Amino acid sequence: MHMSFLTALKKGSDLEKAIATAALIFRNSSDPDGKLGKATAKNLLQTQFRNFTEGQETKSNYQDILSELEEHTENKLDFEDFMILLLSVTVMSDLLQDIWSAKNDK
Repeated sequence: MHMSFLTALKKGSDLEKAIATAALIFRNSSDPDGKLGKATAKNLLQTQFRNFTEGQETKSNYQDILSELEEHTENKLDFEDFMILLLSVTVMSDLLQDIWSAKNDK
């Protein structure tokens, strides 16, 4: 890893750090072709994204996402697919609703 990248990341905004962290997790988990297996993606959701997936198990949208990750496992995710996956789960999450509620309480 380039030191200039690490130096820039330390000086980055919170949003830049968030995206860079997602990119690093993707890169560290992906295969040599830069693709992420669906089983690995599902595991990352369940281990690295627990606060967003918590309470989603009974929601049909979330079940559809998990089903998609369990089907056609030969199809792998690129970084864009991975980010769309994270955003899809985020948008339906209880945590996001809590964040909106907390903002309105100010």
